Amino acid sequence: MGPGSAAALAGHEEEGVTPYTIHRPVGSRLPLLFDSPHSGRRYPESFRYQAPLLALRQTEDAYVDRLLAGAPERGVTLLLAEIPRVYLDLNRDADDIDAELLAEPWPGTLNPTAKTRRGLGLIRRFALPGVPVYGERLTVADVQARIETIHVPYHRCLQQELAGLRDEFGFAWHIDWHSMKSIGNAMTEDNGQRRADFVLGDLDGTSCEPALTALAAETLTSFGYQVAINRPYKGAAIVRRCGRPAEGLHSLQIEINRALYLDEATVEPGAGLDAIGRDIGRLTARLAEALRQRA
Repeated sequence: MGPGSAAALAGHEEEGVTPYTIHRPVGSRLPLLFDSPHSGRRYPESFRYQAPLLALRQTEDAYVDRLLAGAPERGVTLLLAEIPRVYLDLNRDADDIDAELLAEPWPGTLNPTAKTRRGLGLIRRFALPGVPVYGERLTVADVQARIETIHVPYHRCLQQELAGLRDEFGFAWHIDWHSMKSIGNAMTEDNGQRRADFVLGDLDGTSCEPALTALAAETLTSFGYQVAINRPYKGAAIVRRCGRPAEGLHSLQIEINRALYLDEATVEPGAGLDAIGRDIGRLTARLAEALRQRA
């Protein structure tokens, strides 16, 4: 992919590319939804980047969509982003914008977070430490177009699907799937630290009922994996938006260590891809069984 014009997504819409794909359950559905907001790899022709494409691809939660592919066979609704996170990060709020990226003043209020100040906002400033994504500043119109054509429809779909499950079953479980670098870098709070195999984030116990976190942790541990909870990832915008236990909506973020299934340098599938996929399938089966028993 090379740089293109500044009209976000226009050409790709004509080709039928949408911001997301949703896979409905096969057979009877469960009150369980998986989403993967960072595994998209359709790079818009409009994307005017200067960083090497490999550096951009190293920001992807590469192949998480493949790891989750069997979920609909077990009654799970599966929502997958198509557009890469480096173009627009769906796990950030729409006003989490880095003013340093803009060629002109933003017309409203901005609420950048600590991650944005490290270059990891709604629109990323850096692909990797010291590797800027862009060679020029972005127009307000460009950023607004990305929000309207990607962020708004994805979150609308996610909220509608969860509300539909909750209305049908009285509650819904949601798992927001991600992958993470095996070792933190200079853009993260755990720079230089080796990470667990899986990190579960429930916003310190506030985004879902304890039973969901416990079941996921106990299941993955029983498979032989090292599991951490809320270290270094507690969850971000998606679980904060979706996790409303008092309303019957329970949201858990799960991060998969990329070294388990990916060549992190080349972003090519590793030898463990099939094994991790099978174990995620086994975890999904246990979640499904727990939900059937609860029903």
